[in-house]
Amino acid sequence: MHEAVTIVRPVSVVDRLGLAMRASHVLVAVFVVAGLIFAAAGTTLGDTFFLRLATEALIFAGLALSVDILLGYTGLLSLGQALYFGLGAYVSAVVLKQVPSFWLAMAAALAASVVIGIAAGLIANRVRGVYFALVTFGLAQVAAKAIYNTRALGASDGLIGVPIVPVNLGVTTVMSNAPAAFFIFTLGFIVVLYAISAYLLDAPFGRILLALRANERRVPFLGYSTRNARLAAYVLSAVVAALSGALYPMLRGFVSPELLFFSTSGNAVITVVTGGVGTLAGALYGSVILTVLKSVIGSMTEHHLIVIGLLFMATVIFLPKGLIGVVRPWIERRLGGGPQ
Repeated sequence: MHEAVTIVRPVSVVDRLGLAMRASHVLVAVFVVAGLIFAAAGTTLGDTFFLRLATEALIFAGLALSVDILLGYTGLLSLGQALYFGLGAYVSAVVLKQVPSFWLAMAAALAASVVIGIAAGLIANRVRGVYFALVTFGLAQVAAKAIYNTRALGASDGLIGVPIVPVNLGVTTVMSNAPAAFFIFTLGFIVVLYAISAYLLDAPFGRILLALRANERRVPFLGYSTRNARLAAYVLSAVVAALSGALYPMLRGFVSPELLFFSTSGNAVITVVTGGVGTLAGALYGSVILTVLKSVIGSMTEHHLIVIGLLFMATVIFLPKGLIGVVRPWIERRLGGGPQ
C-alpha cells in the first residue's frame, strides 16, 4: 500500500507580510468597535471631558502613524515629525480664521505638507542613520523657532479664536464643538488615514520600502530608485502628520508653537515603540495608552513624566516588539489556520 504524502507549501515572505497586515486590520476593527462603544457610553453619561481627551488621543495617533510609516517600513527614525503636525495645525487655523471651511483647511494643509515634505525630504534623505534623525530634528527646530518669533502667527502665544467648524459630509453635518459627534468623525478620519497608508504599504511600494530597510544597496539591482522610494515614504508620512494636525485647532480652538517642539515628536516615537514598530495599528493603541497614562498619572503627581519614562523603558526591555507586536502573531496564526 502506498502511504499518503502530505505536501506542505512553505509560506513565502509576501504571504507572511500580507498575513501580518490582515492581522493589523483586525486589531484596527477592534479599535473602532471599542471607540464606538466609548462614544456611546460618553454620550449616555454626558462626559464631555473624556470624549474630547479621547479625540485628542486620536489626533496624535495620526502623528504616531506617520512616524511608524518611516520607522517601521524604511527604518528611518524621524525626530522632527512635529514639523508637519504643527504645519498642518497652523495652516488649518489660519484658513479657518479667514474662511470657516473644513475642506478648504484640509486641502491647504495637504498642499502645504506635500510642498514642504518634498523640500525637506530632499534635504533629509541625503543622509542615513543617526544623521537622518538629527537633520529631521534640526528642520523641526528651525520651523518651531520661526513660528515662535513670527508675530503674525501669534508668536509664543500661538493663534487663538479658531471658530467652530461645520464638517459637511453630505448626508450629515458634524460640528467641531459636539464632543461625541466630532470624536466619531475623528475616529473615522484617522482610520481612513490608516487604511490609505496600509493599502500603499501592502502594495509593491511597501515591499520596496522593506527592501530598503533590509539592504538599500541591493535595491537598485532590482530596477528601483532608492531616492524616489525614500522621498515618497517621507512625503506620505508628512501628509499623514499634517492632516492629523489640521484637526487639532478644530478641537481645541487654538494652536501653539509647542506643537512643533521636540517633545511632540518624542512622544510620537514613544507611542510607536510602545504600540509596536511596523504594525501601524500599534500607533493607534499606543496613542490611547499614552494619553490615558498622562491623564491618570498626571492627576496623581506632577512628576508623571518620570513614571511614563520608566514604563517606556520597561516596554523596550521586556516587550521589544511593543504591545501589538505581542498580540498580532496570535491573530496571524488564527487567520492563517496554523497551530494555535
